[in-house]
Amino acid sequence: MAKKILVFSEVREGELRNVSFEAIAAGKVVADGGEVVSVLMGENINHLVNPLFHYGSDRVVVVNHEQLKSYTTDAYQQALLQVIDSESPEGIILGHTAIGKDVSPRIATKLQAGLISDAVAAEKNGEEIVFTRPIYSGKAFEKKKVKEGIVFATIRPNNIAPLEKDESNSGEITNISVDIKDLRTVIKDIVRKATSGVDLSEAKVIVSGGRGVKNKEGFKPLHELADVLGGAVGASRGACDAEYCDYSLQIGQTGKVVTPDLYIACGISGAIQHLAGMSSSKVIVAINKDPEAPIFDVADYGIVGDLFEIVPLLTEELKEVLNVKESV
Repeated sequence: MAKKILVFSEVREGELRNVSFEAIAAGKVVADGGEVVSVLMGENINHLVNPLFHYGSDRVVVVNHEQLKSYTTDAYQQALLQVIDSESPEGIILGHTAIGKDVSPRIATKLQAGLISDAVAAEKNGEEIVFTRPIYSGKAFEKKKVKEGIVFATIRPNNIAPLEKDESNSGEITNISVDIKDLRTVIKDIVRKATSGVDLSEAKVIVSGGRGVKNKEGFKPLHELADVLGGAVGASRGACDAEYCDYSLQIGQTGKVVTPDLYIACGISGAIQHLAGMSSSKVIVAINKDPEAPIFDVADYGIVGDLFEIVPLLTEELKEVLNVKESV
């Protein structure tokens, strides 16, 4: 049965996050031939409309408001609820990101709706839409479906492939004015502590370090390898606790959950808490001096040896293979 599905489009630093396009693909499955409506919120964001059409949106709702320039819980919740009230959708899809995890349960509570969180797949099974989500730190998966009421779900980034881009696609743009008031939080300025570069949660390649990097300087060869591969650098909690790097890089049960195409674990033993954040990676390469390290149990490829010898060798070899030129 065809449905109207609202898909939240997430913006970071003036650009659409890739999970916005993945959410459209999930929305198409849930809509079952119905209308997929992307919701684009922020300030001066009209230039971001066309990519949403290119990746499959049938219509785009644009909400321009100065209080939506930066994310705050109250402002986004108020704006989304007003859009939902105006559009009356049968389903809502958001990315399972920091924003999605914060605002989706609040919206679900207001709507008195169930919420399927952290879905990694959405499939049509007869007349029903079935979502798959990991449980027990990724050791098992469960199937979920909504039997009645609105279909409300968040999807894990890097799991549902976007639709093929078609720049000839276009559609209707609907501008909605919202009333945002009684804010408890107002963003005055943003100071970024995280390193610039590829977004860790959406990176296709991640080079991650653990206590085996020994110190802050130990992350330098990891950054060099990640740069060659066009990837991001992550870390285990052990490395973060030892103050080798910032907690913004932490991957694991209490950090970020990532699913890159390639995950290179350097000097990481493989504690269960870390595996919970990266074990769903498509290909895992482990580099560790200890041949008995648990990380080798989940790795597709393992290298037993000193990461400070192996990583630079890998970097130089990949530079030649990929024809990467040294920066002047």
